[in-house]
Amino acid sequence: MALFPDDRKVKIDSFLTAPLLARFATASPETLQPHVVPVWYDWDGETLWISSYESTRKVGELRANPKCAVVMDVAESVDGVSAVVFEGEAELVTEPREFVRDMALRIYTRYMGPEGVLAPDPQEWANSPENLIIKVTPEFVKVW
Repeated sequence: MALFPDDRKVKIDSFLTAPLLARFATASPETLQPHVVPVWYDWDGETLWISSYESTRKVGELRANPKCAVVMDVAESVDGVSAVVFEGEAELVTEPREFVRDMALRIYTRYMGPEGVLAPDPQEWANSPENLIIKVTPEFVKVW
C-alpha cells in the first residue's frame, strides 16, 4: 500500500504549502506522557523539516524515543483536505551547521516573510549553536 494515495498526493502537497501551525507530539520514554507543542515547518513533498533547539523537551524526548506524530489542520477544507497526520521517527540534524542555518531560515521565512526573517530574533535563532533541525520522514499518513 502506498504511503500517499496517488489521487491525494498533489492535494496534500498543496495543503502543506500554506504556513499552517503544526502540532508536534513526542512521548517521554519513562512516563509515556505525551507532549504536544506548536511548531513551524517546511514540507518538501517527502520530508517534514522543523526547527528546534537542543534544550527543548521535545528534543530530549526524541533523543530517547524518536517516535513522533505531527498534525496540520484547518477548520474548513482546502480542496478537499482538512487535516494531515504524519507518524514516524524523527532524526535530529545538527550538521553541517550551514544546512541547519539555511533550513531554519527557510522555515522562518515561510511564517515571517522575506523581510521579517531579516530581523535580529530570527537571525539569532538560525545562527544559535543550539539550533537543530528535526527531520520527519512519514511512515504513516492519514488525511481527511
